[in-house]
Amino acid sequence: MMKKLMFVALATVLGTSVAHAGDAARGKEKSAVCAACHGADGNAPGAAFPRIGGQHEDYLQQALHAYKKGTRKNAIMKAQVDALSDQDMADLSAYFAAQAGPLVTRR
Repeated sequence: MMKKLMFVALATVLGTSVAHAGDAARGKEKSAVCAACHGADGNAPGAAFPRIGGQHEDYLQQALHAYKKGTRKNAIMKAQVDALSDQDMADLSAYFAAQAGPLVTRR
Protein backbone atom coordinates (compact mmCIF):
# COMPACT_ATOMS: atom_id res chain seq x y z
CA MET A 1 0.00 0.00 0.00
CA MET A 2 2.81 2.42 0.91
CA LYS A 3 4.56 1.79 -2.43
CA LYS A 4 1.33 2.56 -4.26
CA LEU A 5 0.93 5.85 -2.39
CA MET A 6 4.54 6.80 -3.14
CA PHE A 7 4.01 6.02 -6.82
CA VAL A 8 0.84 8.13 -6.96
CA ALA A 9 2.59 11.02 -5.22
CA LEU A 10 5.57 10.83 -7.58
CA ALA A 11 3.34 10.61 -10.65
CA THR A 12 1.40 13.66 -9.45
CA VAL A 13 4.56 15.70 -8.97
CA LEU A 14 6.03 14.68 -12.31
CA GLY A 15 2.75 15.20 -14.10
CA THR A 16 2.42 18.76 -12.84
CA SER A 17 5.97 19.84 -13.55
CA VAL A 18 6.16 23.26 -15.20
CA ALA A 19 9.91 23.54 -15.72
CA HIS A 20 11.00 24.93 -19.07
CA ALA A 21 14.47 26.10 -20.01
CA GLY A 22 14.59 29.85 -19.58
CA ASP A 23 16.78 32.44 -21.30
CA ALA A 24 17.88 35.13 -18.83
CA ALA A 25 18.74 37.63 -21.58
CA ARG A 26 15.25 37.35 -23.03
CA GLY A 27 13.82 37.51 -19.54
CA LYS A 28 15.58 40.82 -18.96
CA GLU A 29 13.95 42.20 -22.14
CA LYS A 30 10.53 41.08 -20.87
CA SER A 31 10.99 42.30 -17.29
CA ALA A 32 10.17 46.00 -17.68
CA VAL A 33 6.57 45.53 -16.50
CA CYS A 34 7.75 43.49 -13.50
CA ALA A 35 10.19 46.23 -12.47
CA ALA A 36 7.34 48.60 -11.64
CA CYS A 37 6.60 46.58 -8.49
CA HIS A 38 9.51 44.20 -7.98
CA GLY A 39 12.39 46.50 -8.98
CA ALA A 40 14.64 46.19 -12.04
CA ASP A 41 16.67 43.38 -10.47
CA GLY A 42 13.78 41.81 -8.57
CA ASN A 43 14.66 43.44 -5.27
CA ALA A 44 11.74 45.72 -4.55
CA PRO A 45 12.84 48.82 -2.66
CA GLY A 46 10.09 48.52 -0.05
CA ALA A 47 8.18 45.86 1.81
CA ALA A 48 4.98 46.26 -0.21
CA PHE A 49 6.10 43.84 -2.94
CA PRO A 50 7.97 40.52 -2.80
CA ARG A 51 11.66 40.43 -3.55
CA ILE A 52 12.09 37.89 -6.31
CA GLY A 53 15.73 38.53 -7.24
CA GLY A 54 17.89 35.53 -6.44
CA GLN A 55 14.96 33.16 -5.88
CA HIS A 56 15.21 29.65 -7.30
CA GLU A 57 14.23 29.54 -10.97
CA ASP A 58 11.88 26.58 -10.58
CA TYR A 59 10.13 28.27 -7.64
CA LEU A 60 9.55 31.42 -9.71
CA GLN A 61 8.17 29.37 -12.62
CA GLN A 62 5.84 27.44 -10.34
CA ALA A 63 4.59 30.65 -8.73
CA LEU A 64 3.88 32.28 -12.12
CA HIS A 65 2.02 29.19 -13.32
CA ALA A 66 0.01 29.08 -10.09
CA TYR A 67 -1.05 32.71 -10.56
CA LYS A 68 -2.06 31.93 -14.14
CA LYS A 69 -4.08 28.85 -13.09
CA GLY A 70 -5.64 30.74 -10.20
CA THR A 71 -4.34 28.36 -7.52
CA ARG A 72 -2.27 31.23 -6.13
CA LYS A 73 -4.47 34.28 -5.57
CA ASN A 74 -3.49 37.84 -6.39
CA ALA A 75 -5.54 39.90 -8.83
CA ILE A 76 -2.60 42.04 -9.96
CA MET A 77 -0.35 39.06 -10.65
CA LYS A 78 -3.17 37.15 -12.35
CA ALA A 79 -3.66 40.05 -14.75
CA GLN A 80 0.09 40.24 -15.43
CA VAL A 81 0.61 36.55 -16.18
CA ASP A 82 -2.53 35.87 -18.19
CA ALA A 83 -0.85 37.01 -21.42
CA LEU A 84 2.47 35.26 -20.73
CA SER A 85 3.40 32.05 -22.52
CA ASP A 86 5.20 29.20 -20.77
CA GLN A 87 8.42 30.38 -22.44
CA ASP A 88 7.87 33.96 -21.25
CA MET A 89 7.50 32.70 -17.68
CA ALA A 90 10.62 30.53 -18.03
CA ASP A 91 12.63 33.46 -19.39
CA LEU A 92 11.50 35.82 -16.62
CA SER A 93 12.24 33.17 -14.01
CA ALA A 94 15.74 32.64 -15.41
CA TYR A 95 16.43 36.38 -15.37
CA PHE A 96 15.26 37.02 -11.82
CA ALA A 97 16.95 33.85 -10.51
CA ALA A 98 20.27 35.13 -11.95
CA GLN A 99 20.03 38.36 -9.95
CA ALA A 100 21.50 38.84 -6.50
CA GLY A 101 19.06 38.36 -3.66
CA PRO A 102 18.53 41.08 -1.06
CA LEU A 103 21.16 39.63 1.28
CA VAL A 104 23.73 38.70 -1.37
CA THR A 105 26.16 41.00 -3.10
CA ARG A 106 27.63 40.10 -6.48
CA ARG A 107 31.16 41.03 -7.44
